[in-house]
Amino acid sequence: MIFLGVLWGIIGGVIPGINATVAMSLILPFTWGMPPHIAIMLLLGVYAGAEYGGSVPACLIGTPGTNAAACTVIDGYEMTKKGRPGLALGTSLYSGVIGGMVGNIALIILAIPLASVALAFGPAEYCAMAIMGLTMICTLGGKNVFKGILAGLFGIFLATVGMDISGVTRFTFGIRSLNEGFDLIPVMMGLFAVTEVLKQTRECFGGETFIGKYEAKGKKLPNWQEIKRMTPVSLFAGVIGTIIGVMPGAGASTSSFIAYNEAKRWFKNTDTFGQGEDIRAIAAPESANNAVTGGAMVPLLSLGIPGSNSTAIMLGALMLHNVVPGPTIFERNPEIAYGAFIALFIANIFMLVQGLVFIKVAYRITTLSRPALLASIIALVFTGAYAVNCQISDIFLTLAFGLVGYGMKKIGLPPTATVLGFVLGPIMENNLRRALIISDGSYWNVFFGSPLSSVLIIISLVSLGLTIYRGWSDTRREKQVVMP
Repeated sequence: MIFLGVLWGIIGGVIPGINATVAMSLILPFTWGMPPHIAIMLLLGVYAGAEYGGSVPACLIGTPGTNAAACTVIDGYEMTKKGRPGLALGTSLYSGVIGGMVGNIALIILAIPLASVALAFGPAEYCAMAIMGLTMICTLGGKNVFKGILAGLFGIFLATVGMDISGVTRFTFGIRSLNEGFDLIPVMMGLFAVTEVLKQTRECFGGETFIGKYEAKGKKLPNWQEIKRMTPVSLFAGVIGTIIGVMPGAGASTSSFIAYNEAKRWFKNTDTFGQGEDIRAIAAPESANNAVTGGAMVPLLSLGIPGSNSTAIMLGALMLHNVVPGPTIFERNPEIAYGAFIALFIANIFMLVQGLVFIKVAYRITTLSRPALLASIIALVFTGAYAVNCQISDIFLTLAFGLVGYGMKKIGLPPTATVLGFVLGPIMENNLRRALIISDGSYWNVFFGSPLSSVLIIISLVSLGLTIYRGWSDTRREKQVVMP
């Protein structure tokens, strides 16, 4: 069951719009009649496989298969365009397995302590964590820090469209389909996939050639030296992914962006991040989003609180089999808790084996005729966008965001910063408003009322200041070099 779950998870992750949650939802009815521990093992296999599967289209065609793979596009697709798809796919696979193992080890050893850490996070702490995540927007603008900030603010604005937590609609202009705001799938698919299709379509009319058949080096997987080089970053990002996975609602998307930024900040020689030159830039987000699987299981098993949408599906599966998760599960249903520990280890081993087989076939996707490849991508993108809510308006939104993303590319605004602002914006706003209610409107108590939120805000301010200063210094240095 774990083997089949991982296989279906990888397939689901590869298809744009079918993330881990959707893949688990589709297979959930088939668990009816299974023993509870077998059903959970099957779902855990899907969970682990889908988190890796999303990196395959992210690396090969610049389209993230899952929300968490959006960060992998930055360097994974650039590496593929430089003729090294095997290295990109192999890096995402190996780092994903390392991250998954780190998350599982943390689940086994630190289940109860980490659950207590999650309980220490209130609205103020979640708001501060979102602000810290938003400081990464600066680094996503490349050499121009302020372009990253502008693109991120645009993403935060997009997140305000629709009904807020008090029931008031904003920026809907009377359009009912916007009452619930923009869904992440149309935004992400438009800004990444449709934008890339439009860009390559223009190249077709211009007579430019797309990457065709790769040389022998393009098929090569990472060697031992490269694996050793990515391992420290993978372990570092795995710890970050595990910690963020424990926090209910944070999710794999947040962890991948934070891990990418922190790896760029703390490790040496990271100036080539974003150019498809450094495998560590792929290893960091992939390790983090795979580590979330173990971290998100901590509050589910220990407290009965799902740490993500995917673990919410698992909670439903447990309830379907008359199992109540929580502190008593280790006594009443130990086969569920300890079975989950073993299942995640086996799932990561199967993911490595199946991934190595899958890579040998997957890289050939980019050797197809470019018109056929672009037509297939756009068909998958529109199908994925429609499948989320079964609304035709989502297809038009995807196309609209594709045009917006194409314009952003033209003027040098990073779409990744927009997606990050869109993801973290609601977390920041909703928790800020809850914290203000608790503190009777005192912003000081929100940001500096607890030691945890104070530390996160200080880290955010220092990070923002250093990044802006670094960007200003680089710009000044380039001007001095250009001057005669």
